[in-house]
Amino acid sequence: MKILVTGGLGFIGSHTAVELQNEGFEVVLVDNLSNSSIDVLDGIEAITHKRPIFEEFDLREKQKVESFFQKHGDIAGVIHFAASKAVGESVEKPLLYYENNIGVLVYMLQELKKKQSANFIFSSSCTVYGQADQMPITETAPVKPAESPYGNTKQVGEEIIKDSCKANSQLKAIALRYFNPVGAHPSGKIGELPIGVPQNLVPFITQTGIGLREQLSVFGDDYPTEDGTCIRDYIHVVDLAKAHVAALQRLLKNKNDGNYEVFNLGTGKGSSVLEVIHSFERVSGQKLNYKIVDRRPGDITQAYADTKKANEVLGWKAESTLDDAMKSAWEWEKIVRS
Repeated sequence: MKILVTGGLGFIGSHTAVELQNEGFEVVLVDNLSNSSIDVLDGIEAITHKRPIFEEFDLREKQKVESFFQKHGDIAGVIHFAASKAVGESVEKPLLYYENNIGVLVYMLQELKKKQSANFIFSSSCTVYGQADQMPITETAPVKPAESPYGNTKQVGEEIIKDSCKANSQLKAIALRYFNPVGAHPSGKIGELPIGVPQNLVPFITQTGIGLREQLSVFGDDYPTEDGTCIRDYIHVVDLAKAHVAALQRLLKNKNDGNYEVFNLGTGKGSSVLEVIHSFERVSGQKLNYKIVDRRPGDITQAYADTKKANEVLGWKAESTLDDAMKSAWEWEKIVRS
């Protein structure tokens, strides 16, 4: 079966491409290389001994999207990662985020509407919950007003897909709300490689550890948590990739309950910023240069997943520990900088 992965050379997309090929799927990747590298294609091939089909174009170009689906009429499923993803940048450039994250999603669904049956996996986010009222966060927790245009694109994206599923019984979709993906492939062939200054904690930690960044800023130590720093649910990217394959197989085998479903993807365990730093120090054997600074606007106190639905209904469970993820991220950083 041929599966389209949009944003397929990105961090999560590339790891998902590996797991799809490991399961025998034929994978087609689309990426505009705005936040990724063509070298990732070599990494995927080195791991799986098979090179996925790759097409480089911008999904915002509607005619190119139409031409692509005409060329690849036998696509059995779509896993949609292609999107802009930096919260801070989205505040500065909201129209870019709405064009890229919403416009592209609409173009994809318009093409799928033409098919007799369509299976769609959406890369959503725990940001839709905001600061949830209860921990851990279940799928029934209320979706709160978004703190950023990025977060809003995930909320609106889910609504667009849900409405499309109501209007089109041939469309089956699963929205995967993930928490904080970290780590790298154990082979050291692919991993997280942000362009410019990292927006996420773990690559900033590893870049500080390797000497690329002088110091890591920890934004606030006065939150109502055990050590005063924010708590998040850090999930190994390989575990996350495998969840996408499980969701796709659920749709392909018609095991879904209704044609629109939502699953949280996390470990079910919250880790504070300081715990992540200490994990890095443990696995790397070196002290990290970090400094406590003022809180960052928009940061919530804590967010970690209730994974019961994903575990029992999807038949998937995160297997790697925080130390596993930090070790793989550190090994990847050393390989990239060597």
